[in-house]
Amino acid sequence: MASSSLRRRSVFHGGALVVVLAVVALVSAPRRTGAAPPAKTAGPRWHVVSVSSLLPTTAACAASKASSNSSALSVVHRHGPCSPRQARGGAPSHAEILERDQDRVNSIHRKVSADAAASVINPARATKDVSLPAKRGISLGTGNYIVSVGLGTPAKKFSVVFDTGSDLSWVQCQPCKDCYDQQDPLFDPAQSSTYSAVPCDAQECDELDSPSCSSDNKCRYEVVYGDQSQTDGDLVRDTLTLTPSAKLPGFVFGCGDENSGLFGQADGLFGLGREVVSLPSQAASKYGPGFSYCLPSSSSAAGYLSLGGAAPANAQFTAMVTRSDTPSFYYLKLVGIKVGGSSIKVPPTVFVSAGTVIDSGTVITRLPETAYAELRSAFVQSMGRYNYKKAPALSILDTCYDFTGHSKVQIPTVALVFAGGATVNLDFTGVLYVARVSQACLAFASNGDDSSISILGNTQQKTFAVVYDVANQRIGFGAKGCT
Repeated sequence: MASSSLRRRSVFHGGALVVVLAVVALVSAPRRTGAAPPAKTAGPRWHVVSVSSLLPTTAACAASKASSNSSALSVVHRHGPCSPRQARGGAPSHAEILERDQDRVNSIHRKVSADAAASVINPARATKDVSLPAKRGISLGTGNYIVSVGLGTPAKKFSVVFDTGSDLSWVQCQPCKDCYDQQDPLFDPAQSSTYSAVPCDAQECDELDSPSCSSDNKCRYEVVYGDQSQTDGDLVRDTLTLTPSAKLPGFVFGCGDENSGLFGQADGLFGLGREVVSLPSQAASKYGPGFSYCLPSSSSAAGYLSLGGAAPANAQFTAMVTRSDTPSFYYLKLVGIKVGGSSIKVPPTVFVSAGTVIDSGTVITRLPETAYAELRSAFVQSMGRYNYKKAPALSILDTCYDFTGHSKVQIPTVALVFAGGATVNLDFTGVLYVARVSQACLAFASNGDDSSISILGNTQQKTFAVVYDVANQRIGFGAKGCT
């Protein structure tokens, strides 16, 4: 299992992170005196945005459109003004966010490699003799999104990170031997009339990667994340309340009584992975297989998470790829990238050979070195038309610009092309990671080689309705999903 992940134009103001929503206008061809017209290309070529929109604005939380699904939850960034559980001491710095993001990426790469090796040793994954890496979750990162859910009867509210790279959901529970600090009271099983522990001989216990059994016949779970955060506790059942009209009786989750690590002050984690213990899998019989979400363009806005596979009319779909070595992850086939409407010169095999996983907890999309080099080259060439001043690199981001003194900036569009022809034209917020007006960086990074798996991060997913249509084994992207 795994765990959790922000990026768009974000700035620090007064020590707090304020991620600013820019109103983006798309134009097909910007004009510049004395410039030769660009070669004719297909699709939009430029984003034009006012530099003033990159500056700090009010930190108030703005309302946004949510899914019409009755089970839809509001999605907010854990460090933004919409978050009900902002960490004490303020938000992490941009360098910290990106360093932790690299830790998560390294953890995903290790897990994929280790699980692939384990599947060769034991393809059926049927014995417990080998210590399978699936027991270890991926690093949590810092660019996490959270939702608020109710647990128990009567329902008590908890703010939890949601993560497509994890399966088991869990919260901290009373009595607790060792719990990290959180703002909400811990879940107290004694206060719920619908609570029950899962016994050791139950099927749900057997479905865990490495369960153990307590002396009183309670199924015990353990997850150690890639950053050494850890949760241990009882596997239990209780009523999950998504909205006042949407309840899921008998929801199986972890009741953590020994928890430590980098969870911030979130009350726990909800897994959206593909295994049977995940939230979407448990809810499939009631709401249909699959789920969708929209990550807002700014930490001062809200998106949604909705169970079921319903898709907006404008969604473009690509096949959902299944890999037996890492069954929790959602894979798709990225086959190309367009910059300013023109395809970069990289064979599709460069993208396809290692594969691509879509992850809600990774901030910055990682690409094979060959693909990233071509993307960066095309982007730099396009930006060179306007002589923007270069800025220093920001951690893992090596292509940055200083927009000081400009009233507007023109940025080439970037589109991701997936198998089957789905072409996702990224929002401006998916192209640049803006730490400050004087440091706006291309929001992609290299894997450092062509053999490591690519990762589609949450920065590039912002503003899209991202649909995980499990019934039809496909993933879709609908533009302007949060508005």
